[in-house]
Amino acid sequence: MTPETSARKPELRVLLCAPRGFCAGVVRAIDAVERALEIYGPPVYVRHEIVHNKYVVEGLKAKGAVFVEELDEIPAGTTAPVIFSAHGVARAVPEDAARRNFFAIDATCPLVTKVHREATVHHKRGREVVLIGHAGHPEVIGTMGQLPEGAVSLVETAEQARLFQPRDPGNLAFTTQTTLSIDDTAEIVAILRERFPAMVAPHKEDICYATTNRQEAVKRVAPAVDAMIVVGAPNSSNSQRLREAAEREGCRHAVLVQRAGEIDWGVFGAIASLGVSAGASAPEILVEEILDAFAARYTLRVETVHTAHEDVFFPLPRQLRSDAAE
Repeated sequence: MTPETSARKPELRVLLCAPRGFCAGVVRAIDAVERALEIYGPPVYVRHEIVHNKYVVEGLKAKGAVFVEELDEIPAGTTAPVIFSAHGVARAVPEDAARRNFFAIDATCPLVTKVHREATVHHKRGREVVLIGHAGHPEVIGTMGQLPEGAVSLVETAEQARLFQPRDPGNLAFTTQTTLSIDDTAEIVAILRERFPAMVAPHKEDICYATTNRQEAVKRVAPAVDAMIVVGAPNSSNSQRLREAAEREGCRHAVLVQRAGEIDWGVFGAIASLGVSAGASAPEILVEEILDAFAARYTLRVETVHTAHEDVFFPLPRQLRSDAAE
């Protein structure tokens, strides 16, 4: 590119959200698959996408990971590791793995495991459990699957919270999916608490630190830009919530994209400012790819907007730690 061509590129102010991208639970889950491949060699079977990101999944496939949706897709008698994804699984899944004599490794995010334990404790204490979350999401399936059928009531919206009829209004507890919208969840909880004042809350917020921090960063940036890009997969709950948060804060064009090739330059080809964030399962290399695509069309002036510092670390599953592997 000649200097003259470069000079003709319009300037674009880019506000880069921080924190963004990988959280500690995602790092742990990806590291678990890579460490298992390193120790045991391929194949390593993974039940469900280890995290909701096609780029990550394809990269692990290339190294020898085999992704399945159900355990019956795994050859009987295999001695290869079988890893459960970061989203968590119903109690029946590890029980089935044990019956099949699989070498199972649980890469469930510890913050999801916390929700599982909370739901189990409430049930043991005779409380009806209300789970605030999205039907069909793997995390919700896993949490509801910790308890007998009918023991958990799923509430997805404020309207459902207004209509919910518990078996015993004085004996309720609630938990939440870890990747929800902070604002939407607060509204649902407020409605339930007003209707059922005795409802028991989690000891500590169930929406995870990474979800909260990424939404707060987006909420800071979105009102100040013409458009917003959230890097993430369409089946990633936390990524979708980031896009919604940007829209709610008044950003006129907020979109979710997986790769630079998905950018609609009819929308993003004539803006003066852009916000960029990434869901908790989106690697930083994809953010860089997006920025490179804009740099080909604009002269970028990049500013990072920090709203929180993250230093959370989760150790690998016990079977994959150095002392256990030795």
